[in-house]
Amino acid sequence: MATVLDRSAVAKERLSIGQLIRARRPGYMLPADFYLRQDVFAADLEVMFRRQWLLVGVAADVPEPGDAFTVDIGDASVILVRGDDDHVRAFRNVCRHRGARLLEPGPTTIGKLVCPYHQWTYELTGELAHAQHMGKDFDRSCHGLLPVHLRVVGGFLFVCLAEEAPADIDELARVMEPRLAPYDLANTKVAFEKSIVEEGNWKLTMENNRECYHCAGSHPELTSSFIAADFGFDPDALEGEEAEEVAAHLAKREAKLAEWEAQGFGSCPVEHLSGGDINFRTERLLIAGAGESATLDTRIACKKLLGGIERKELGDLHLWTHTSWSHVFSDHAVCTFVLPLAPDRTLVTSKWLVHKDAVEGVDYDVEALTRVWQATNEQDAALVARAQRGVRDPAYVPGPYSPFTERYLDLFATWYLGRLQAHGY
Repeated sequence: MATVLDRSAVAKERLSIGQLIRARRPGYMLPADFYLRQDVFAADLEVMFRRQWLLVGVAADVPEPGDAFTVDIGDASVILVRGDDDHVRAFRNVCRHRGARLLEPGPTTIGKLVCPYHQWTYELTGELAHAQHMGKDFDRSCHGLLPVHLRVVGGFLFVCLAEEAPADIDELARVMEPRLAPYDLANTKVAFEKSIVEEGNWKLTMENNRECYHCAGSHPELTSSFIAADFGFDPDALEGEEAEEVAAHLAKREAKLAEWEAQGFGSCPVEHLSGGDINFRTERLLIAGAGESATLDTRIACKKLLGGIERKELGDLHLWTHTSWSHVFSDHAVCTFVLPLAPDRTLVTSKWLVHKDAVEGVDYDVEALTRVWQATNEQDAALVARAQRGVRDPAYVPGPYSPFTERYLDLFATWYLGRLQAHGY
């Protein structure tokens, strides 16, 4: 039977990762070592970031042939590039000569991939085109770039570094492609992008995102449009006017979801949070106030709507994966990706997408477009840093999750530990 981990026992004897897994009490937060230890961090990189599908970008990152961007995932690095045939491909960012990095992290535009060390040159399709001084018997066909599994789902770019990628990405694609189709994210552009280094473990970042228990006291900008009751509430704590408001909202939500579904806009919750490699949740959420977008006045921030959409009020189509969260509105989308840097440091990158033909200063103002989620990300970074300092304290003992507002944290922790066990820990 699982028991609460005694921190004094850890001081006397270093527990294995398997012992830490067994020490976790269901319904409670993870033992502190899951957020602190270097060997746990290495296991996370191996299992959660090298063997799972990761949402790392959007089609708008590589809009034209020759556009490329590079993302570092732990010690690994991946190039995503759009070829002259308009197909996006992913490759290991490692020259097949002596291993030098081909590109630095971030976006660029290229005609070919040229290694800056010895000028080995690769086509955008990965074939080695030129390698001087290698002799007449050298076979260029055996030295192309190493491919990385890539899956484009409704304009989102997923990669998997494993030799054999989990097949249940098919289920995510089955659910999300028709939901994302009306927004035509392949024909958007990145209006703004910002990265933050949070001073906390990547799991604390994801746990913080999975609940709105903290929203009312921490996110004044977000709660202008976000409705916290959608992420759970304690029914026994509601009474009087508050109970009536929640009941009215739930009735409105049920009717609206049915209406959107009938009109062909997939809206009802779909959850794959246990029992497999893939971890995702999607639902169309109601927006408060005017009900149009995640802005301070809850109205659209971009006058040119996404895709072929003709109506402003389509709610907030959200998607969670184990390392990302995205919100798609009628006028724009916000996509956020998480990558671990160290046991106590996490890179959080957000991208705001608008219609590719939208004109800044005419159709949208960047400050109005980004203010809510920029503020929310900064506030969350402070909360994650505070939580990291807390789990590092010798007095920390895992506390219980709220069964009403933190159910998804318990599901996430359970799935995470299950994946570690499935891979031999």
